Amino acid sequence: MYPTLLSSATIGNYAISNKVVMAPASQKKRQVPAGVPNELMVNYYSQRAKAGLIIAEGTGPAENGMGQAHMPGIYSKDQIKGWKKVTTAVHENGGRIFLQIKHTGRISHPANMPAKADIIAPSAIAARGEIWTETLGWQPHATPRAMTTSEVGKMVQQYVKAATQAIEAGFDGVELHAAQGYLMDQFLHPDTNQRTDKYGGSIPNRVRFILETVAAVSHAIGRHRTGILLSPYSQVNDLQHHSETDATYAYLTDGLDTYGLSYIHLLTEPATPATLIAGVRSRFNGTLILNGDYDALQAEHTVQSGLADLISFENPCVSSPITGKFETTASEPLKKPNYACANC
Repeated sequence: MYPTLLSSATIGNYAISNKVVMAPASQKKRQVPAGVPNELMVNYYSQRAKAGLIIAEGTGPAENGMGQAHMPGIYSKDQIKGWKKVTTAVHENGGRIFLQIKHTGRISHPANMPAKADIIAPSAIAARGEIWTETLGWQPHATPRAMTTSEVGKMVQQYVKAATQAIEAGFDGVELHAAQGYLMDQFLHPDTNQRTDKYGGSIPNRVRFILETVAAVSHAIGRHRTGILLSPYSQVNDLQHHSETDATYAYLTDGLDTYGLSYIHLLTEPATPATLIAGVRSRFNGTLILNGDYDALQAEHTVQSGLADLISFENPCVSSPITGKFETTASEPLKKPNYACANC
C-alpha cells in the first residue's frame, strides 16, 4: 500500500529497511535513577527495531543538562553500560539506532538535576511557564546563569565527549537536539540569546555555537554518524517567532551542508512556510527527515515527491511495538496525527 515509504533507503553509510523513522519520545512515567538506562528501555527499543531508524530519546551530555525528570544521560560509565544493553538488543533485532543528545539549558529545575549542577543558558532569562518535577510537582522554570564565553567553548567539547561515548555505547550515530527551546535552540533566538560576545547579536553569531559543535562532533565520530534536529517555527518552551527566523535557518542550513552531515531532522508546524521547508531541501545535500502531522498516505506522497527522504513518527512507533513485517502493523496506526514531541 505504501511502496515508497516502506522501501529500503540509506542514511549516512547505513542501509535501512524502510523510510520510517521512530522519532524520539521520552517515557515520562518511567524511572531512570542516576540517568542510567534500564531493562524497560532495553525491551522498549528492541521491540521497535523494525523501524528503518530509531532515534533514542533526548539524553543529557552533562550533569548541568539534565533539567527534566527521568532523563537518561551519556556522561557516566554506568550510563554507557546501560545504553550498551539497549543498542545490543536493537542490533540483534536488525535495527539501527542513533542517540539524541539534548542539553536542556534553561528548561530545567534544580529538583530534576544532580546535586550542585548549575542551570546554564546563553542569557540569564527564565522561561515562562512551569516544568514537572518528581518531588515538587509543577514548578516555575528556574532563572539560569548566563554562560561565559569560555564555558560555551567547553560545552562544545562536552558534546564531543557525549558523542564519542554514545559510539562507545554502540549507537550508530547521534542526533544533536537544536530544537524546541533547549540549549542549542536558545542560542538561535534573539529573545533567549541577548549576549554581546561572539555568540550573540547577528545571525552568524547566534548560529556559531551550533556550527562549532557540529564541526567538532562530526570530526570526532564521522559525518555519516552525525545528524541534527531543528524546529524553525516551534513555540514550545516559551519560544517566540521573530523577523529573522527564515534568514537564520537559511544561514544555518548552508553551514550544516558545508559539514556534510548525515541528516537534518526537521520538525514542522502548521505555521511553517512551505518555502522554508523547500529551502532546507534545496540547500542541504544530505538526508532530510520530515516530521509533522503526517498520516501514511501523506508520508508516502511526500517521499515520492522528493521533498523528504524519510518521515519520522512518534505515536505509531510508541503506542505499538513493531514485530515482524513493518507494513502489517504500521498501516493503520500511521493514520493518526503524530507530531513528535522530541522530548518536549
